[in-house]
Amino acid sequence: MTRRRILGLVNEIDAPALEDGARGADADLILASSVDRLFKRLSESEWELCVVSLSAEHVDDALLERLAGSSAAGALILTARGASLNAALLADRLGALALLREPLEAGGVADAFEALADEGPSVELSPLEEGQDGRTALIGESGEMAEVFGTIAKVARSTSTVLITGESGTGKEVVARTLHTQSDRSEGPFVAVNCAAIPEQLLESELFGHEKGAFTGAIAKRTGRFQRADGGTLFLDEIGDMSAVLQAKLLRVLEERAVERVGGREAEEIDVRVVAATNQSLSEAILDGRFREDLYYRLAVVELALPPLRERGDDVRRLALHFAALFAERHGREIRAITTKALSRIAEARWPGNIRELRNVMDRAVLLTSTDTIRTGALRIGAAAPRAASAAEVARPVGYPATASLAEVEAAHIAKVLASVGGHIGNAADTLGIHRNTLSRKIQEYGLDTPDHGRAP
Repeated sequence: MTRRRILGLVNEIDAPALEDGARGADADLILASSVDRLFKRLSESEWELCVVSLSAEHVDDALLERLAGSSAAGALILTARGASLNAALLADRLGALALLREPLEAGGVADAFEALADEGPSVELSPLEEGQDGRTALIGESGEMAEVFGTIAKVARSTSTVLITGESGTGKEVVARTLHTQSDRSEGPFVAVNCAAIPEQLLESELFGHEKGAFTGAIAKRTGRFQRADGGTLFLDEIGDMSAVLQAKLLRVLEERAVERVGGREAEEIDVRVVAATNQSLSEAILDGRFREDLYYRLAVVELALPPLRERGDDVRRLALHFAALFAERHGREIRAITTKALSRIAEARWPGNIRELRNVMDRAVLLTSTDTIRTGALRIGAAAPRAASAAEVARPVGYPATASLAEVEAAHIAKVLASVGGHIGNAADTLGIHRNTLSRKIQEYGLDTPDHGRAP
């Protein structure tokens, strides 16, 4: 395997740390003594990485712009004295992989160098279709989603109520908006209300409206969400959290197709299609007496169950590519691809927060990526353990005393991961999302033993 070649221009005091970091990352380092020597080296051969100190003699913005535009320079890492917003902005503008703080430390340098580790070929981002804004895009080719798409196609043009079920973050509102946009009501309003987010005493007024003076604080007549959605679709999210009193009033509105404002005396006809959603088991709520059975049957004329992300196979990758392209465009980032290793890590995560969590992870990854390719270092996945873990493992409580130091917590977690992979350094490094050299260094630092292999060298 060819060793990586790194070219550096740093202050003399930082040279030893740079050399040690290069050895730790299994790379060859050449130090240039001046700006002239740096560009002479660039004219003679190509490099995978250039490390340049902002405090080195004759280094300015113009020189760095020239360096960043040189194909021979490869990737760029900057170093600077102390913390500086201007330096951080410059590093981001130049597309630097990292901005290291001087005086340099060998460990931090090695970690930065490992960002260049081979993560496999890159996969190009999915092009966005015209008009896709992330709120109405249904992405997926799995069998589970094929069933969802088929149901949407059959019922979208009807006026029947639809009940969407599924875990939090599975895309229930996206499906509701799709039902609206694909219906004959698409030119009408789409009005959404989260029944769990509005206090019970206010939810009735929000839904049905109120007359002036109907209660303390009702200083003017108010139009409710039902009337605002007239001619369109009303989306009632978290319907399982609605009180028994409001359930009875909602049932009456659905049956009579008319609403009466709080404090009013006459009902007004409405033309509204209702789509409801919940992450609860309404059948259990009915047995517990928390939800009306007659309202359930009135809402669930068509019931549409959304699968959790962990059960959608390769849809995880497709969604990751879609969200990366979406946020690259939204944030003005010239990102064109994501590495196969990063995609593999995304595919192996459990995603307890489902699509919402994946969306947030990709949004953050785009913001943290300064080059044209998203790598594993930009991913901040909260639950990155493989899906194959047993239910018992998932349910097992994990904790540590509040008096533990950060080093103690890190050492304990590394030891646990090593045990789970039989002491295999490469697999443990993949699980932890770090380079194997970094893991080896930490194992030595904490004096850990690797199962079946004794103490790590």
